[in-house]
Amino acid sequence: MTKAELVSEIAIRTGYDKKTVSAVVENFTKGIKDSLSHGNEVFIRGFGSFVIKPRKERIARDILNRTSVYVPAHCVPDFKPAKEFNEMVHGLKVDKKKKAK
Repeated sequence: MTKAELVSEIAIRTGYDKKTVSAVVENFTKGIKDSLSHGNEVFIRGFGSFVIKPRKERIARDILNRTSVYVPAHCVPDFKPAKEFNEMVHGLKVDKKKKAK
């Protein structure tokens, strides 16, 4: 589902116009990004947590040039689904015929 499809779905369910829903979705994602970029985590009960995961420094391989590359320690965003959300998705059947986009 794309952001445009999500906006359309929410607009249908709530009765609000797409312009208003689009502004809410944009501000929601901006709020999460701003919070994480300032070192704060976001917890949404029943949905999940957007957290910051530290990565240790390491030596990686550049396979094209056959050299070692130093990768410094850094942080990456991560999502941890809530238990009930995880259980909902866990029961889905995998469709091997679907192609990844």
